[in-house]
Amino acid sequence: MRPTGKRTPAKAVSPVTSSRDLEQLVHLAQDGIAIIGSDLHFLHLNERMAAMTGLPAGQHPDLTLRDLDRSIALALDPILSRTFAEGRPSMDLELVVPDGKSQGRHWFFCVYPLKDSTGSVSRCGMVVQDITEQKARESAQRERLQVEAFLSDLSSAFINVSVSEVDRKIEDALQKLVEFLGFDRCSIWHLSDDGSSLHITHSFALPGIEQPPPRIAGLIPVWISMIKRGEIFRISDVDELADTFWSEKKYCRDHGGIRSIMFIPASIGGTIVGAITFVSYRVKREWPDELTQRLRVLWEIFANALERKRADEQIQHALAEIKQLKDRLEAKTFLRDQIHVEYKHEDIIGKSAAVRNVLVQIKQVASTGSTVLILGETGTGKELIARAIHNESPRSARAMIKVNCAALPAALIEAELFGHEKGAYTGAVSTRVGRFEAANGSTIFLDEIGELPLELQSKLLRVLQEGQFERLGNSKPIKVDVRVIAATNMSLVQAVKDGTFREDLYYRLNVFPISLPPLRERREDIPLLVWAMVEEFSKVFGKAIERIPKKNMEAMERYHWPGNIRELRNLVERA
Repeated sequence: MRPTGKRTPAKAVSPVTSSRDLEQLVHLAQDGIAIIGSDLHFLHLNERMAAMTGLPAGQHPDLTLRDLDRSIALALDPILSRTFAEGRPSMDLELVVPDGKSQGRHWFFCVYPLKDSTGSVSRCGMVVQDITEQKARESAQRERLQVEAFLSDLSSAFINVSVSEVDRKIEDALQKLVEFLGFDRCSIWHLSDDGSSLHITHSFALPGIEQPPPRIAGLIPVWISMIKRGEIFRISDVDELADTFWSEKKYCRDHGGIRSIMFIPASIGGTIVGAITFVSYRVKREWPDELTQRLRVLWEIFANALERKRADEQIQHALAEIKQLKDRLEAKTFLRDQIHVEYKHEDIIGKSAAVRNVLVQIKQVASTGSTVLILGETGTGKELIARAIHNESPRSARAMIKVNCAALPAALIEAELFGHEKGAYTGAVSTRVGRFEAANGSTIFLDEIGELPLELQSKLLRVLQEGQFERLGNSKPIKVDVRVIAATNMSLVQAVKDGTFREDLYYRLNVFPISLPPLRERREDIPLLVWAMVEEFSKVFGKAIERIPKKNMEAMERYHWPGNIRELRNLVERA
């Protein structure tokens, strides 16, 4: 505040009384304190108050608030006058004081009446607290929560999204990202198989903003190399790029004058598949770490959805080829025989479209290192599918390690998964290698993953992200190369909503989901399964079964089978 009126002749400043109210004000000396006379002139103020007004304390006697700042006086003079008249304090008054900046200063006022020996209010005490920084923190927190809620809403839109909706959902999400976060353009790029070029797949730009070229090759060699290494890049002003980025600077100038840019690569199963870019043309953009990391997680969700779409397209193509094979088979030849020869899965029996779909998925994913999530009701053969994937993979020379997350006590599962050092807890009499360490170079099958305790889910997430963990009782990280196959008969989507399963872990596991159909949805496979089981048990029990009554087989085909193949197997064994 600066004086705006003429100063009246200085008068002697009355000494400050030592009443209890005044002692309370003095005790709050870290705030601005002033004593105001009945004519609304300053009688006394501390240095903190003087700093707020912008004048030395000695220049305040006989000045009024109106002399210092008319806008402040307009707000406070009626309050001071009412305090003198009514003798009651006025609390919790907030005022925004212009200071030449966009937000101004936020001050918090309390006005107290000070009575003399006759009981009359002869003075008022005013306590002023500068809460500008507090307001700024609250505003930043509100903004952070708004961004967090916005990004969470975008993420949740991709939970269980159908492949037919993936492109539309991503295009809608890019538009929302640009409009909400203030970018000019957001684009998704696919890295070519030979790593020499980028091809755009999805993009949204504000009106008047130039769209990127459909393919980039040779124009940004340093950036493409960084994307291939999985490195995040961000800069607020491309003019500040080092000389090694001369080609990238030229690209930015030649394509509309890009001012700020950030790109985030994404990998699926350890392979870089592409990157997402955020650009600004009109203003310099800062790229804070918190926002960058949150966008990285969101981009991985997009990338996984696109990978599921690509996988589905390959499956549909493979199914079309299988249909052509089927049409050429003789009428009485079981399609199961052809699938057996084609895919070499001797233990998977069936001729239904659902089984054919699963077999194609196994063939497609087995040779990769991608994480697989097997979904299906109890008894549908999830472990059988996991073993088929492992046996067809480059890791088949080593045994697959199995962990049933529901069968182990919560207190022991961490030591079972990650091992422990001698003395790590009561009963740990020796060092023990965990299942992940034992599976190094092979595959680990985490059955009933939905039962994994919430406190261990973050440690599993770290293994999936970084390939390392620590044994109990030892802080030294252990690096492993393990392919994870998880299975569950529960809805992880619902578990995420209920807060019992981490959302980020769900997306890490859901890279390549395989859904196993219940037996009631593949009834045409029941005769094949029954005869295969009969053949197996005939050898075990030494009994030759030549036929099964038609009514019995029809009864089995009509039954609902809540226990699926496991229940069918038990029934055949009893029979």
